[in-house]
Amino acid sequence: MRIATWNVNSIRARSERVVDWIERHDIDVLAIQETKCTDEQFPAMGFAAAGYDLATLGHNQWNGVAIASRVGIDDVARGFDGQPAFGKADAEKVIEARALGATCGGVRVWSLYVPNGRDLTDPHYEYKLAWLEALRGAGAAWLADNPQAQIALTGDWNIAPTDDDVWDTDYFADKTHTSPRERAAFDAVVDAGFADVVRPFTPGPGVFTYWDYTQLRFARREGMRIDFALCSPALAARVTGAEIDRQERKGKGASDHAPVIVDLD
Repeated sequence: MRIATWNVNSIRARSERVVDWIERHDIDVLAIQETKCTDEQFPAMGFAAAGYDLATLGHNQWNGVAIASRVGIDDVARGFDGQPAFGKADAEKVIEARALGATCGGVRVWSLYVPNGRDLTDPHYEYKLAWLEALRGAGAAWLADNPQAQIALTGDWNIAPTDDDVWDTDYFADKTHTSPRERAAFDAVVDAGFADVVRPFTPGPGVFTYWDYTQLRFARREGMRIDFALCSPALAARVTGAEIDRQERKGKGASDHAPVIVDLD
């Protein structure tokens, strides 16, 4: 079984590319982030023609997550218990389209688009930390309820948890994604029982999943590792391999993220 996660940065702009990729790489389940469309706007026909069922969660042109599976989609959950809402001071707070869970081939797959944080002094930063703490609490509860649960927390975490995960630590010293509080929030999810199953197969500094479109970041190898698959103990025990498809970041019309693949026995 092959599970993958990919921030596609607009599914309507890249649906043909995504469908072609999952077919070429024999992907059974794809967790998708930043779809940037409503459920009604999601380009489902190509996935259906390729034999994939879909679960989607999109409210508008921002955020949005989805799961495509050819091994079934059951028990779909749009958001997790305790997921916080966000809104500017003068606006109503809403639960954003950032978390979608479904059981696919016996594995509980979550497609997660963790809030960006924007700036260390921005309210979105505190929202990001609260969001991650709520996810940690939900994940810990799932494992307490069933220690043998097979759960994959996959997606764009918007955190580079170690210095090896950024191209220049000095550049990020006063920015989000690498702050001690964000890294501690990521580590708290790991400590709750969810292991980073990709890193053992993709070791070393300079192994990234995201490169900004500006300033030739990709060509200059100036990226970040912010896309992860964190797996419960029972699922981590099944992992036989993992890879980051850096090639898919190349070419015209590419997303600014590369897909991440996990192989299960």
